[in-house]
Amino acid sequence: MADSLRIGIAGLGTVGSSLVRILQQRSKELAITCGRAIEIIAVSARDRSRDRGLDLAGITWFDTPEDMAKKAEIDVFVELVGGASGAAEKAVRAALARGIHVVTANKALLAKHGVELAVMAEEKGALLNFEAAVAGGIPIIKALRESLTGNHVSRIYGIMNGTCNYILTKMEKEGLSFEACLKEAQRLGYAEADPAFDIEGNDTAHKLAILTTLAFGSKISADDIYLEGISNITIEDIQAASDLGYRIKLLGVAHVTESGIEQRVHPTMVPLDSVIAQVDGVTNAVAVESDILGELLMVGPGAGGNATASAVLGDIADIAKSRPGVQQVPVLGRPAKSLSEYRRAKMKSHEGGYFIRLTVKDKAGVFASIATRMAENNISLESIVQHSRVHTEGGPQTIILVTHATMEDAIRKAVKAIKSEKYLVNEPQVIRIERT
Repeated sequence: MADSLRIGIAGLGTVGSSLVRILQQRSKELAITCGRAIEIIAVSARDRSRDRGLDLAGITWFDTPEDMAKKAEIDVFVELVGGASGAAEKAVRAALARGIHVVTANKALLAKHGVELAVMAEEKGALLNFEAAVAGGIPIIKALRESLTGNHVSRIYGIMNGTCNYILTKMEKEGLSFEACLKEAQRLGYAEADPAFDIEGNDTAHKLAILTTLAFGSKISADDIYLEGISNITIEDIQAASDLGYRIKLLGVAHVTESGIEQRVHPTMVPLDSVIAQVDGVTNAVAVESDILGELLMVGPGAGGNATASAVLGDIADIAKSRPGVQQVPVLGRPAKSLSEYRRAKMKSHEGGYFIRLTVKDKAGVFASIATRMAENNISLESIVQHSRVHTEGGPQTIILVTHATMEDAIRKAVKAIKSEKYLVNEPQVIRIERT
């Protein structure tokens, strides 16, 4: 059997602690599977005195991740610290500079520095694996980087944030407000004390940017993503969607057009009978559309200690099975220096159309005015109906519009014109419809 693979783990939070336990409990099984033992010889975390329920006897402790990356006699540096810059970035760069393989679950780091780090790794002959950075336990990175080689991917989309999916699911199933569901998600540990990064779509955007690069061979461009979160979704939207045959999900969507690549993250109405509409709770799902395979949908746990640790362990095992001198798979699916410049697609009609909810004063001429403003912007309506489960005579009315394919800019102009008429009671709601 080959010499053991020596690893150092930076970060002993939920994921890091789970990884240590799995490696220790299944050491014999992993040695047989990988053809060599996997040995933890170094760790780094902020608090040495904290009781994590781990046996760290005989393992060298380093005060900082960077110190471990620079000095530890390791073959693999496992980064579970998090953050786009700071300690995580410095440590990963230090490890790669020594030619040490890196495994990371850090989507923020990759979204900001991924191409540069990939170049470093390839120049040093080191591996940079990051399966856990996107969709937790779903092996979507390996699928795009290896299994779908030869396929031309045209579109990739999915549910990539368990916090948002949990909130939207609970709103629908229990009829609770967004605020109430967010509080419950925080109580259960699904949402952070400051949940903005999740609920405003940033987490999904980072993951989508990484998948876009793997799918289409362009440089990572997280700043070119249209971004919209779920904090303005109401129970009225959830109920109206259900009545129309849809369910609301926060989707990340990227696809290739003749003019470039379109990337967007936003709440989306998907048909109730679609597979992705059935993905509930903290579960994630990613769909890939390609010319040879057709459509591939992968569903699984998107977060949590064991799910993420499983993906990290898979990356470590791949390194353990690799052999010196054998050509490795490029970090981002193709050599980093050959990635094309990102070209943002020109605006075009959204094929699925739009859902628009308007709460208006109960007065004559409102329907006609709304229809006129839509027509002025060349928006074709599939339906326009008064929609109210409880309607008080003389009180505000809810009007629901569903459009055919149209331009985003046209929708915004029409809504702005409607707002100028002064019969709206509150802000309009606009949600894309995705014909999955």
